[in-house]
Amino acid sequence: MIRHIIAAVTILLAAWAVWFMAQQDRKAERFAHIQQLIQKTQMEKVHVANTITPISKSEPTAAQTKRKKAEDEASKKLKALRERAGNVMAFKVSPLYKQKCSSCHGVNGEGIIGPKLIGMSEAKVYQALVDFKSGKRKNYVMYGLLSKMNDQQLKDLSKEISTFAEKLKAAGN
Repeated sequence: MIRHIIAAVTILLAAWAVWFMAQQDRKAERFAHIQQLIQKTQMEKVHVANTITPISKSEPTAAQTKRKKAEDEASKKLKALRERAGNVMAFKVSPLYKQKCSSCHGVNGEGIIGPKLIGMSEAKVYQALVDFKSGKRKNYVMYGLLSKMNDQQLKDLSKEISTFAEKLKAAGN
């Protein structure tokens, strides 16, 4: 009876984690879209007639002041979005990681209900995956996720996870 209760709680937690990660993924996509829009607007060129008179740099015009203020505001908004997004979009992960691991270990391995994976070596990750799959380490969720995966997929996941620390550092987070 207790096993059934534990299994039900585990399934509910896993379902919640999947729902939560789907919500985070939607937010990440929205932030990416907003960032693309901001980049597009920054890249657009404004065509001005050839009748421009030079203005001394010591006296900015109202238009220059307004443009500078708008640029500063856009920069602040982009910075706020990046901070709000956190590690949600730190770097790309494979579909295999996203499907099998991200709901518990986070989009970039930062840990949610599962432990943090960032900084683990390829060998350590691979051994843990093999142990979970074989049943040497008891975790029914991990066993269920890994039971139908082949050895090459386990190696691919191990290799990918071992690069998370470098990718996070490269992303500037």
